[in-house]
Order: sequence, then C-alpha cells, then structure tokens
Amino acid sequence: MSDLEKVKELRKATGAGFKDCNNALKESDGNLDKAVEILRVKGISKASKKMSREANEGLISVTGDHNKTSIMEVNCETDFVGKNKDFISFVKELSLINHNISSDKNKLNSEIMKNGKTVDDVLVELISKIGEKITIGRRKTISLENCKNFIYQHGVVQDNLSKLAVISSIEMKDTNNNEINNFGKQLSMHIAASNPLAINQDDIEKSLIDKEKELIHEELKSSGKPDNIIEKISKGKLNKYIEENSLISQFWVMDPKKKVSEILKEYSEKNIKIKDFVRFKIGE
Repeated sequence: MSDLEKVKELRKATGAGFKDCNNALKESDGNLDKAVEILRVKGISKASKKMSREANEGLISVTGDHNKTSIMEVNCETDFVGKNKDFISFVKELSLINHNISSDKNKLNSEIMKNGKTVDDVLVELISKIGEKITIGRRKTISLENCKNFIYQHGVVQDNLSKLAVISSIEMKDTNNNEINNFGKQLSMHIAASNPLAINQDDIEKSLIDKEKELIHEELKSSGKPDNIIEKISKGKLNKYIEENSLISQFWVMDPKKKVSEILKEYSEKNIKIKDFVRFKIGE
C-alpha cells in the first residue's frame, strides 16, 4: 500500500484531515493501527465517531450580489450549535470561499482558510471542539447572462445566515425597473412557500415522477377497483402532482386565484423570463 493510499485509508477510518493523518503515519512509521491510536490520543479521531449521527440542524448562507449569488448549507445536530459563535464564524468564512470558487465541489475541501489550514482540517477540528457532527451540505452558485438574482431568507439567525433561503434568477433588460424588481422579490418568497421542483413541468426529474407514480400505484392497488379505473385515477393524481410541483403552473402565493404563468403574462411587455431558482431549507 502506497503512502497516499495509507493516508486515504486512515482518513476514512478516523475522519481526520489529510495533514493530521500524514503526520500520524510518519510518527508511526507507516503503521495504520498505531496511527489510529496516535490520532485518538490527540483527540482528532473523535470526529469520526460523530459522523454516523444525524445532522438536521444548521444554517443556510447566501453570499454575493444580484449578478452572482451563492447559497450553501452547513449542517449540525442541534439548533444550539447552529447559534454557536465558532460554528457561525466557520459558516461565514466558508460561504465566502464557496462563492469565490462558484460552488465547485471538487475544490472546497482543499481550499485554505484564514488560519492557513484547509477547509477539511478546520472542519475536523471544529467537530472535535464542539462535539457534534458537522457536514457541508448542498451548495449552488447562480450567475447567468442578462439576468438579475433575487434573494429571500426566512428565519434569519445572523446577517446572511438563515434556516431557509431562496435565490431566483430573472432574465430582464431593465434591471432598475421597480415593478419587475418587486416581482423578483415576491417570486423568491413564493418559491420559499410553495417549494416547486422545477420551473416547467417538463423539467421535473423523471426519477421523481417515476417514484410518485409508484407510490400512487401502491396506494390504489388495494382499493379493489378494476385495473382500467386504477390507471385512470393514477394518471389524474400524477398530473396533479406534476402541476403542483411546477413553478409556472403553481397558484401565485400573493394572489391564489392566479397561476404564476398568468402573473408572467402581466409582465409580457417587460420581456422577462424566469431562468433558474434554488431553494434550501435546513433539514430537508
């Protein structure tokens, strides 16, 4: 086994960072078992024991401006830790790093933080210090040509950190139009409340539709109805699911008598188009 393979194996076993694992292996002359003991004595491997627990609390961060906006989820086990100053400080710095690399998942863990250590190493140290499982979750950056991003945050804990956040991106020619800007803000609020899966019905992932179809069929097969009736009911339920989870066909939260598509028509002269959105809520 090469030195790099040993480091990977040790990281997998202990949850410790690359540097700590490398140092432990040097200290143990390449003996994996002794390296595990060294990390345990130093308290670094404690993090790995916590990684199997549930982490459904934490914070959602939003960073950037109307042209480029990034959203990121960092999870912990309890709401108490979600308000811990060390946790908050970590999330704030991490959100800036994530924004700078445009949410590149392959880069984040190896990026260097202010203390000169990698994100991965700082995360392991924070887990050991706080005593809870902490994970870096979903992340996304939206930066589209000729578009303006609008942000909505709910359950704000501090500054740009909250329990739920939405970014919606609208293609528009006049970025200073107050009427359109107001619609953009309302659109993000609508997405926060209605939780659509996609902008259009055709954009909903096939795997989600197939799963819903399977659930509907399971629900109806014990009803005793003929197969042709079950098929008809199933199709109706599936169409309703698709309609309710498509942003364009949802009823507008600000005016439930109208659908989002109808609201967009009212702005037809402004030539605007919803191009993208993202919604993160802690625990979902």
